[in-house]
Amino acid sequence: MIHVTIWNEYRHEKTDEKVKEVYPEGIHEQLKSFLNEEFMVHTATLDEVEHGLTEARLNETDVLIWWGHIAHDEVDDEIVNRVHTRVLQGMGLIVLHSGHFSKIFKKLMGTSCDLKWREANERCRIWNIAPSHPITKGIGEWIELEEEEMYGEHFDIPTPDELIFINWYQGGEVFRGGCTYTRGNGKIFYFQPGHETYPSYYNAQVQRVIKNAIYWAAPTDSVYPTYGHHHALENFEV
Repeated sequence: MIHVTIWNEYRHEKTDEKVKEVYPEGIHEQLKSFLNEEFMVHTATLDEVEHGLTEARLNETDVLIWWGHIAHDEVDDEIVNRVHTRVLQGMGLIVLHSGHFSKIFKKLMGTSCDLKWREANERCRIWNIAPSHPITKGIGEWIELEEEEMYGEHFDIPTPDELIFINWYQGGEVFRGGCTYTRGNGKIFYFQPGHETYPSYYNAQVQRVIKNAIYWAAPTDSVYPTYGHHHALENFEV
């Protein structure tokens, strides 16, 4: 069974009544509620010791899901480096919504990861432009969300290894809303939906995408390379 850890900063849900109405137990618990059907799931939050991401927890994690928004700067750099190392070793990483500005995503991308945004209760149509990709299995030509926060181009990320979704918003903007990368042995998927005041994580197609992404990002049997000084494999004379 694939072991998944859901990391959520878990701040909005404690202080904002509108967010509490949508996610009364926290975004991480809503994600867990449907991921539990297929995976072994643990949760971790910002205010836990070591942000809940101890070496033992990460070593047992096949895929880490990351949601953050208002407290990116409070994530300890030591924990960021720990997660970064595990991704290079082969742990999958799924970054959701405003996690684009997290320390770990920016470290892995090497760019600002900035974008345009607007919160205006507008419709979002997520176009599936990779219909044969494992992440879009069971997904039609598009996903329709009645309300979602607008994220618009230019999105300051490296050119994706694979572009999976392009989002369109009522206001006219478009956005690369589903992108994959590899870093070291690890697979990374960024997926845009998930603003804290909108019920995007109750949408069955959004849930299916996240499940598909976990299967895609889970570690393979590939051997992690060795680096540094290396002895010759053959006998030879200089």
